[in-house]
Amino acid sequence: MKLKFYYILSVLALTSCYQIERNCKDYKTGAFYSEVNIGDKTFTSNFIRTEKLQIEIYEGKTDSSSVRWVNNCEVIYRTINPKNRAERKDVHLKILTTTDSSYTFEYSYVGETNKQKGVAFKK
Repeated sequence: MKLKFYYILSVLALTSCYQIERNCKDYKTGAFYSEVNIGDKTFTSNFIRTEKLQIEIYEGKTDSSSVRWVNNCEVIYRTINPKNRAERKDVHLKILTTTDSSYTFEYSYVGETNKQKGVAFKK
């Protein structure tokens, strides 16, 4: 019985210390392209992000959003010139993991629980 207890305690101790490394600061500015899979369809876009602005090209349309970083890994986007009600909603994006050339993220409209996931790559 004691052996089982120590084994379980050891496994818990080793797994509870594991933390995914995120170097989110590397992705605050720059040129990127992203891929988001929704169902069996992949959506891609290109964007340039500065400290306060993101300019995105999606399906031939250019859209600009203001950028407000909540912390190093979470950002809120607000469309600068919304053309409809959906574009008036702010988008919350959270960087989940990073590599040397990409990051995985999840995003949703602020206040909504339905999240989408995607990957962004440095250009």
